[in-house]
Amino acid sequence: MSIACCLPVVECVYCLACTRWVWERCLHTTGYDSETWGLASPGEFEPVPRLCRFILAVYEDDLETPQWAPPGGYDIEPRWVVRRRTPEHAQGRAPTYLLYVDHRHADVVLAVRGMDMAKESDYAVLLDNRIGQAGFDGGYVHNGLLKAAEWVFDAECDVLRDLLATNPGYTLTFAGHSLGSGVAAMLALLAVRDRERLGGVERRRIRCFSMAPPRCMSLNLAVRYADVINSVILQDDFLPRTDIPLEDIIKSLFCLPCLLCGNCLIATCIPESVMLRDPRRLYAPGRLYHIVERKPFRCGRYPPAVRTAVPVDGRFENIVLSCNAISDHAIIWIEREAQRAVDLMLENERTMKVPENQRMDGETAATRDHGEEQQAALRRAIALGIADVNLPSTYGTFDENANPEESEASPVLLDSGRRRTVWNEWIARIFEKDESGQMVPRR
Repeated sequence: MSIACCLPVVECVYCLACTRWVWERCLHTTGYDSETWGLASPGEFEPVPRLCRFILAVYEDDLETPQWAPPGGYDIEPRWVVRRRTPEHAQGRAPTYLLYVDHRHADVVLAVRGMDMAKESDYAVLLDNRIGQAGFDGGYVHNGLLKAAEWVFDAECDVLRDLLATNPGYTLTFAGHSLGSGVAAMLALLAVRDRERLGGVERRRIRCFSMAPPRCMSLNLAVRYADVINSVILQDDFLPRTDIPLEDIIKSLFCLPCLLCGNCLIATCIPESVMLRDPRRLYAPGRLYHIVERKPFRCGRYPPAVRTAVPVDGRFENIVLSCNAISDHAIIWIEREAQRAVDLMLENERTMKVPENQRMDGETAATRDHGEEQQAALRRAIALGIADVNLPSTYGTFDENANPEESEASPVLLDSGRRRTVWNEWIARIFEKDESGQMVPRR
């Protein structure tokens, strides 16, 4: 058979393959990503809409005369606001944030707003990074977000310590949206690492809620800090799903759909096992809460369902080609759908007429299940070899100046001895012996 006869056959096969890929991608909905996850309980998800309103309040110039308040208001007492810092106060090193003591819910809250398109300093925070540039606690994080969080932590550490000492038993909550959610996640890492600077606050009293977060930390950190950091993602939101560097997203902002579509095509050609073994590949942080309120081939929004898990493989790896991928990133939609979800959960609870003692027992069981789920995720990460941060990358997420000889000298788990070493090192990092000699999770 001549070459001329083969060309039409090759073209047909190529067209059929492309058509099949487009068909599968268009049929893939975000509901598939979390369909095997459990449903969130009202007790654990209740803070989300309230914290969204706190974040929205950071956008206001004057809380006494708010201009952008949602229908339910901000839930903020202006007299309980400790301080508000703008990029001018931070010399451009951090976005605007608000420090607030919520006496109604026994909570000290530091809320960080999303990106201000008019502030060059916010762009500088995002652009200060190459994927996996900054190391932290055995993993990698976004360099610019870490530096912004370090500035905020150093500036507010003494104030936070005094507030926690003045209000014993209060929780310390970091919350943010988009750019601010990445800074909030980094603040949670710093607070857990430097708890002594906060007066020795217990780890269980530190928490973070990242709304529509960027992929800002390596997978081993995302799993290990899942008891502290919670990421809230609305349906098709593109930012937690794409591993495109944030600096490239900003540079291509006016052609973002083209960029997402091209990255989606490239990601299809990379095996998931290769992506998982790249220690510098960044992910959405902590435990994931996925708000699902649309169904395929149906118009309009449905009563939202909130699914939650600490996934390892399959952690929002697929970009969804959806017309809502950008609008679902908006904090106002996240607040609205989160509130609808909480109202629906509480209504179902009232309909079932669950006694108070059973409800408390259910929340205790949910907390225990979350701990067991995180331990299972840690074991899964270790089994996949994700824990070793010295593995070489095979598709370009390492520093461009990395020494190739060093990469070749670190093969991907070539023998059982190396796998055993990785396992032992991470068991020692994650667990510790108590007084009786039993292994317990390290706190």
